[in-house]
Amino acid sequence: MSNTIEHSTLPQDAAIALFLQEDNADRLTDVLVDALDEAFRILNEELVSRPLN
Repeated sequence: MSNTIEHSTLPQDAAIALFLQEDNADRLTDVLVDALDEAFRILNEELVSRPLN
């Protein structure tokens, strides 16, 4: 396995690459779970705030 990182134009890809390079998969998982929780919270707020027709 190579230790080189392919450079990407997307900042989140670079951040993920750094997590993987540093063998910090647990921290990466925590960040991804937090982001998913936030996305579900936002979706839930959208559904609750919509009036029923």
